[in-house]
Amino acid sequence: MIKGENLTKFRTKLNLVKGFFLLLAFLNQINLNMRSKKKINVLISSLLLLMLCSSISNAQVAERERPKEWDNLILGGRFMDRFFPMPIQGELTSDTWGAANVVPRYTENGLENNEWSYWGGNAKLGADGKYHLFVCGWREDSPKGHMQWPRSSVFHAVADNSFGPYSVKDTVGSGHNPEVFQLEDGRYVVYVINGYYIADNLNGPWEKGEFEFNKRDRKIIEGLSNLTFAKREDGTYLMVCRGGGVWFSKTGISPYNQVSAERVYPPVEGRFEDPLIWKTNVQYHLIVNDWLGRIAWYLRSKDGINWKTDPGEAYLPGVAKYEDGTVVDWFKYERIKVLQDKYGRATQAHFAVIDTLKRQDKMSDNHSSKHICIPLTVGRLLTILNSEKIDSKTKTIKVKVEAEKGFNPQLDIDLESLRFGASEQVNFGRGSKVLKTENSGDDLIITFEGNGNGLTDENFAAKLLGKLKDGNLLFGYARLPQVDYIEPALSSRLPVFQKDSNRYIIEVEVQNFGQVKSEITKLKLVNKKEVGEPVFAEAEIPVLQPFEKIIIELSCDDTFEKKSEYYMEVIIESENQKPVTLKGRVVPNK
Repeated sequence: MIKGENLTKFRTKLNLVKGFFLLLAFLNQINLNMRSKKKINVLISSLLLLMLCSSISNAQVAERERPKEWDNLILGGRFMDRFFPMPIQGELTSDTWGAANVVPRYTENGLENNEWSYWGGNAKLGADGKYHLFVCGWREDSPKGHMQWPRSSVFHAVADNSFGPYSVKDTVGSGHNPEVFQLEDGRYVVYVINGYYIADNLNGPWEKGEFEFNKRDRKIIEGLSNLTFAKREDGTYLMVCRGGGVWFSKTGISPYNQVSAERVYPPVEGRFEDPLIWKTNVQYHLIVNDWLGRIAWYLRSKDGINWKTDPGEAYLPGVAKYEDGTVVDWFKYERIKVLQDKYGRATQAHFAVIDTLKRQDKMSDNHSSKHICIPLTVGRLLTILNSEKIDSKTKTIKVKVEAEKGFNPQLDIDLESLRFGASEQVNFGRGSKVLKTENSGDDLIITFEGNGNGLTDENFAAKLLGKLKDGNLLFGYARLPQVDYIEPALSSRLPVFQKDSNRYIIEVEVQNFGQVKSEITKLKLVNKKEVGEPVFAEAEIPVLQPFEKIIIELSCDDTFEKKSEYYMEVIIESENQKPVTLKGRVVPNK
């Protein structure tokens, strides 16, 4: 679908096409010789073909309309505000591949050369003090150009500097869309589409393996590619697939189990791909890219299951520029990954970038793709000192801002700029203001007025937003005292019916994918065809340890028509969590 500016351009060209056809009809009516008419017809037809091809090309990019409220976001309200200019490395040069929009540039950022096209990777700091990048690529002289990507190889590149330049050290194996993560036992896994590689350390040797996936009576959303992973506190793993489905694995390479029935992405129009999740000491983060709209979205979660979409663009074309002001206007930014510190905070964004449309990158031409590294503003370490629940009645909020290397909160902060509270407030310049400060060793304790904090039961983290005295962005998140961050996560499958005389024996599988044991909870089966009292069976779910599974047995009367399909719900209810519902179609009497 063509929208916005592209739609206007398309309509303009369509009107021009109509005009050309009218001109053709007129020329055929006037008194010209046959040879002249033929020449003019050929010329106009060529122009028509050129314009139509241009319209098809433009249709590969759609302009997405932004919510009007985004106009009111302040600095730091968007994730995109966290991007810093890239440091200068090497010499500024035009002696490299690329369209005019990306030259001159400093080629030593990330990984690039004239012989290979690189695409999508992420880096880890190794025990050797070096940065290890796992990235895929293919030869630039491949017959299919960029469309050679299904036959790409995964390379292991190394650098002394996190920004590069990275040098390819060896090849891990074939594959695409790599993402590297470390298991609880210390081994490293490099995910690729349709499998993974595993090794005892970042230097290999690598052994190929395959994941197992259990969709658990749920639809797999847009296939199992472009997977992204985050390790939880207990060493178990959360995974989000391309379509936004949430999965869990006990070890990271043991079977992944789907718990979501719908995508967790924002409810907007978009061609979503390339999700990235990462976990900090406060919460989970997710960025997903709308490749057609060339706009990415930023989400947060306390448990990796329920996600909250923040306003504003996560990134857009144009975020890559150097400290000296040189701008490189890459046509597309995809496959975002982040380099994390010991607290899980994102310190750099790593991208695959290309200078033109992918299909215009041909064999041995001047177009290609590379890996780039962009520094990010790091969120500050915050601790809320209040012990009671924070809400609209709270009088004051005390927040400790921790000192770190290169950051002195007692001297560096513009206190007048600070706002604290719900992200829905501070992202728009609202929230609680500073009442007073006090020093605590090298740290700073800030007392905010409670008024205007905006925190409700829908919030699981508070946000600090403001500026440093040098004008740069200052932000951070803090956990709220009233929130449980590590909870049970009970999830069911659809009921299985077995006929027993004039009754049904029903079996429902329930598993706990949380990191702590569950309490006794209620299980209800609902027949959505019924009105009035649709609940037709109930039972209790006993205490389940993390990843423990049980079959709950229920029964009901024989009220179902033979071979008829029923739309049912399985509902798990507990006192301190929202109900968990699985919906699906079942044929009880087969």
